[in-house]
Amino acid sequence: MNPRRGIGLLLISLLCTAAAPLNAKVVRVEVTSRTDVLNGQPFGGAGSYERIVGRVYFSVSVANAHNQRIVDLDKAVNLKDGEVGFSADFVAVRPKDPSKSNGSLLLEVPNRGRARIIGIVDGGTWDLANDAGDAWLLRNGYTVVSLGWQWDATGKDALRFYAPIAKENGKTITGLLRGDLMPWKPMDEIPLGHLITGEIGGTEYPVATPEDPRNVLTVRESRNATRTIIPRSDWQFAQTVNGKLTASDRHIHLKGGFRPGKIYEYVYVVADPVVAGLGFAAVRDFASYAKHGSDAVAPAARVFGEGISQNGRFLRDFLYQGFHADEDGRIALDGVLAHVAGAGRGSFNYRFSQPSRDAQPTSSVFFPTDIFPFTDQPEIDPVTQDKGGLLDGSASGTVPKIFFSNTSYEYWGRSAALIHVTADGKRDATISPNVRIYHFTGLQHFSGPFPPVKGKGDLFGQQPQSPLPIRYFWRAMITNMDAWVRSNTPPPESSYPKISDRTLVPIEEYAFPLIPGVNKPREANEAWHLDFGPNWRDGILSFQPPKVGERFPVLVPQVDTDGNERDGVRLPEITVPLATYASWNLRDPSIGAPEQRVAFEASYIPFPKTAADREKMRDPRKAIAERYTNREDYLDRYTRALDELVKQRWILQQDREALLHRAGQEWDEAAR
Repeated sequence: MNPRRGIGLLLISLLCTAAAPLNAKVVRVEVTSRTDVLNGQPFGGAGSYERIVGRVYFSVSVANAHNQRIVDLDKAVNLKDGEVGFSADFVAVRPKDPSKSNGSLLLEVPNRGRARIIGIVDGGTWDLANDAGDAWLLRNGYTVVSLGWQWDATGKDALRFYAPIAKENGKTITGLLRGDLMPWKPMDEIPLGHLITGEIGGTEYPVATPEDPRNVLTVRESRNATRTIIPRSDWQFAQTVNGKLTASDRHIHLKGGFRPGKIYEYVYVVADPVVAGLGFAAVRDFASYAKHGSDAVAPAARVFGEGISQNGRFLRDFLYQGFHADEDGRIALDGVLAHVAGAGRGSFNYRFSQPSRDAQPTSSVFFPTDIFPFTDQPEIDPVTQDKGGLLDGSASGTVPKIFFSNTSYEYWGRSAALIHVTADGKRDATISPNVRIYHFTGLQHFSGPFPPVKGKGDLFGQQPQSPLPIRYFWRAMITNMDAWVRSNTPPPESSYPKISDRTLVPIEEYAFPLIPGVNKPREANEAWHLDFGPNWRDGILSFQPPKVGERFPVLVPQVDTDGNERDGVRLPEITVPLATYASWNLRDPSIGAPEQRVAFEASYIPFPKTAADREKMRDPRKAIAERYTNREDYLDRYTRALDELVKQRWILQQDREALLHRAGQEWDEAAR
């Protein structure tokens, strides 16, 4: 039993038979706790819910064609009789009476081990201990399962993934690993292998041989600047403990400390790679088990894979690497909702995988994240002439329905335009009929708080964050996906910026207004041609850092005279605006590198209140008093815009009142 589940919990083993076709290679499920949600309170027609916590055990065949893409599978130390075992933590929230379920299961690929989709969509606490928000998912009869897939996920309540390590004929496998970081304040020590400050991400691998000459530390001013090697005598693998410098395999100590606003990159020797690609098999096989297992812990007729940010990239890679079908060739995920992944995939199925590494303005630079191909249908790389698409490995009948959704941030921070333009950046690409691409205009990577405030720590930007909410779009997307899979009811057509109508342009044509006191970015994240060594396409990265070739074109959504984007799915806050919602936010000078963008954030820049204010500030944007007669006039226009979104099925009718209430709050804040 997983010791983190606590001592004294009742362990219930749900043994699945060895007749694998019915159970999709789920060997058994261990349940460590089963509790009624909110003491058995009923939720509409679905009745009462229960929350089940436990661990699911899998086994896959090395010889099966559907497992051939898993790197180092044949080298797993627990390989026995042609099978490799592994396991994952899970949390299932389901109707106590399965017959009252709506038949659809939302399978969350949790971000760095954290189960959060219920909190994002419904509000309330993630564990449903004493608050279920408005319980939209529960009231509508959905089953929700969060399944661990990341081998190095850390933190309280993280859902872990337990995979074997690999050895070469019984011998230890070694390699090189890399990390980078831009501090936001002076630091004498930086946690090695942690993304940002260690508050999110994973442990990654410790240093295997601290004195190896291949261990290198460099510093540079920006992503594309030249690296300067820091002399080996100036740093060591150590940390301060009780005032003393002590050797550590997970920390770096630098004489004089690390300076804010500079990128430090470290390369070091590691050992004993985890067979991390089994995370794809876990998601695939749990989905099939839920649909076909005779005693599935969370039975369902349909399974939708859901992933946000890191896990949206996971699902894009899941599609590209051909995990659509289980070992018996049946479709695994019936639908995929990959949100804010941009053009990315990630380090999920390599030797020495680093699943928490992404691609940010000032960290995780030049990792195998935004790499060709980007579009769902085959495209041609104009530099290498390679041809490929995300769905190339799809067998007939196993391709799910797919939503690729992004906010404004991803066009600047995650090369999102590459998912719907040709790789040379000259034309709009054709997308598959089973794919929808949605651009949620004015939103940032994660929803900022309302009233708007600036970020904190290394997310401290020059402007307040965009507070526009994603929750209501999520509810509509889930509803639309369910109808599409259940009854073949088409969802809204794709909505995103295009080259053909000039709503998607090169950065040099970006026409943001000259707002006094507002600095705008001079660059955006790029996708590059990278070379990690002769075998990196087979999962072995030997060059660290990689050789960097030509970049792919960068295109961003064009804006109107207010600075709001002209295209995409737009909340009334964009069509009936009180502010500019810029799709970027620059770093505050206090954290260094003020010309660089803050990761994940957009900007909220309110309009002047009156014409006199506008003239005094020399703001080119019309004032609020010049746009609207009064509060009633604003709310009337907002209501008409909202009703159009409801009609188009971007917003649910049942969420109309909540958004109208928020509109009143937004007016009061803007006019305050």
